[in-house]
Amino acid sequence: MIRFHFERTHAAEIGGIRTVHKASFPVRARVTMLLCSIYALMYLDRINLSAAGTAIKAEFGLSNSQLGMAFSGFSWAYLATVMFGGWAARRYGPRIVLVSCAALLGLATVGTAFAAGALSLFIIRLLVGAGEGPAFPAATQAMRNWYPPEKFGFIQGITHSASRLGAALAPPLVALLVLASGWRSSFVLCGVAVLAWSCAWWFYFRDDPRETDIPVPASALDVGSRVVDSNTLTPIWALTKRMLPVTFVMFTYGWVYWIFVSWLPLYFINHHHVDLRSSAFLTSVPLMAGMMGNTAGGMLSDWLLRRTMNHRIARCSVIAGSLAGCAAALAPVALAHNLTLALPCLALAMFLLELSIAPMYAIPMDISREFAGLGSGFIIMGVALAGITSPVIFGWIIDATGNWNIPFATAVAVLLVGASGVLLVRPDRPLVS
Repeated sequence: MIRFHFERTHAAEIGGIRTVHKASFPVRARVTMLLCSIYALMYLDRINLSAAGTAIKAEFGLSNSQLGMAFSGFSWAYLATVMFGGWAARRYGPRIVLVSCAALLGLATVGTAFAAGALSLFIIRLLVGAGEGPAFPAATQAMRNWYPPEKFGFIQGITHSASRLGAALAPPLVALLVLASGWRSSFVLCGVAVLAWSCAWWFYFRDDPRETDIPVPASALDVGSRVVDSNTLTPIWALTKRMLPVTFVMFTYGWVYWIFVSWLPLYFINHHHVDLRSSAFLTSVPLMAGMMGNTAGGMLSDWLLRRTMNHRIARCSVIAGSLAGCAAALAPVALAHNLTLALPCLALAMFLLELSIAPMYAIPMDISREFAGLGSGFIIMGVALAGITSPVIFGWIIDATGNWNIPFATAVAVLLVGASGVLLVRPDRPLVS
C-alpha cells in the first residue's frame, strides 16, 4: 500500500543502490501524481479549442466545416509523431521525451492566443498535436518501468481519468475566462501550466526507479529491473501485425470520442439552444462521467485478470462491452430533441465508452516489456485517424443537413463494428520477435 507521509527508517546500500526496508517516501505515488497531472493538462489543452469554439467562430467568421478542419489539425500532427514517441522513449527514456513534449505543447498552447484566422489556427493546432503525439507512448513506457503487471489496468485507468478531469474542467474554465477577459487568455493560462509541469517532471522523475534521488522502497527495485535495453532491435513487422486490430478498434472508439470533445459544446448551444455558460457546464457532465469510467474500466480489467488469469478475458470482454454499451446509450440521443433525455444518455454513453481505455492501453504492456511504449503508439494512431476524419465529417453533415442527430446515429453503427473487431485482439499471446 502506498503511504502519503514521511517517516524515518534505516537505509542501507545494496549493490550501490540506496534502499529502505520501509517506504520512507511515496516514490511511486509521486510518479502517479506527475503522470496524472500531465494527462489532465494535455486534455485541458485539447478541449479548450472546442470550449472556446463559439467565440472563435464569431471572431473569425468560420463555418462548422472550417472549425472542424481546425479541430483536425491537432490529429494530423498527433498521428505523424506518435510512433516517434514510442521509439524515442525506448531509445532516450521517457524523462527527456516527456519534458520535450510538454515544452512544445505549452508554447504552442500559448501561441493559440495569437491566432489570426483559420489558417494560423490550423497550423498552431498542428504544433499542439506534435507536442501531445509522442507523450502518451512515452508515458506508457514510464509506467512499464515503474509499475508491476497487476497494476497495469489501474495506472492506465487513473491517469486517463485525470485526463478526463482536465477535459471536464476545460469547458466551464474556458467559458468563465471567455466571459471575463476573452478566449485568448484561456490559452495563455493553460500553456503556462504545462510549462511549469515540464520543470517538475525533469526535476523529480527518473527513468529507472533505482536512479531516483529519494530512498527507494525495496518493492520498487523489482519493477526497476524491468527497465529495457534501448539497444534491443525492434521487431516492427511482428509488432505491427499484433497491434493493427487494436488500431482498428481504437479508430471506432476515437470516432465517438472526438464527437464528445470537439462538438459537444456547440451541440448544446445549437441543438438545445442554451447559452455559453450553460453549455459549458452541460458539457462537463458527460466528461465527468468519462473520468469515472476510466478508473472503473482499469479496476474491472485488473480484477478479471486476478480472477481468471486470462489476459484476453480481462481486457477484451471489458472493451467489447464498453463499445456495445456506448452504442446502446447513444441510440436515444440520435432521436432525442429533449435535453432532459439527451444529457443522461450522453453521460452514460461517455462512461461506458471510457471503460475501454485502461484495458486497451494495458494490451501493449501485456504483450511486450521492451516495446510497450511503441505498441501504445498503434493505439493512438487509431484515435488520431479518427480525429482527422470524425470532426470534419461531423461539421460537414451539420452544414449540409442542419440536423445534429445524424452524426450520433452514425456513431452507433461505428461502435458496433468496433465491438465486433475486438474478436481479433489477442493480449494473451506475448510478442515473439
